[in-house]
Amino acid sequence: MASELKLVSKPIVEIKNLTKEFDFVRALDDVSLEIPEGHIIGLLGPNGSGKTTLTQLLTGRYHAKAYLEECNNPYIGDFYEDMNRWSFHLQISFLGSRIEQTMDMLADSRKGAGVIFQDRTIYEDAHIFAENLHEMGLMTTRDIETYMKIFRLVTELIPQPDLLIYLKASVPTLISQIRKRGREYEMNIDESYLQRLNDKYNHWIDHIYEGEVLVVDKDHEDFSDPAVMERICARLDAIKAAKR
Repeated sequence: MASELKLVSKPIVEIKNLTKEFDFVRALDDVSLEIPEGHIIGLLGPNGSGKTTLTQLLTGRYHAKAYLEECNNPYIGDFYEDMNRWSFHLQISFLGSRIEQTMDMLADSRKGAGVIFQDRTIYEDAHIFAENLHEMGLMTTRDIETYMKIFRLVTELIPQPDLLIYLKASVPTLISQIRKRGREYEMNIDESYLQRLNDKYNHWIDHIYEGEVLVVDKDHEDFSDPAVMERICARLDAIKAAKR
């Protein structure tokens, strides 16, 4: 009788019997988790940088699954009108949605999804937006500490993306794109706020994040240029080939 050959992919994350406590409250109790190997590509950049457009282009090219950024956060309109009052509510709502999205993404990975694109990652929520709001005095120290506890707990359980594609753009470029797409809640966005976000992105990419990053200069590189798309896809193809 011929023996059965079963191919099992190597997990990128394997957690066994994890217990986690915060201030004597047990948040996780004997949790085990295994996530099989796949290709997770995160797209990051400020509002108006073109993340959703590039996500859709790459999803079509690779016949892949895409997870798009949430646009219906119930606090976002209030936030742009009164950042001091609504910043914590906004960020906690985004974090909850991102956790839910990440769990769905990992469930797809378990089912054998080859390439997954994510329009904005959980790392941006914490290291760019939440930290920026705290530095601006719009989120209290107590609030940011509560937020970061939840963030750290979640990121201990999920894999780092195989590649981050950073869409880098100047404030005039971002403002131009924001006005073109015409979302009412973004019309009054402050340019100094966008500049602070840009500074946070650049610092995080250049000095803190240790994973693979591909930078696309949106001031000079357009997705309608075949050479730009070929450069992006060549990097993705190299990552796919390396993991076979």
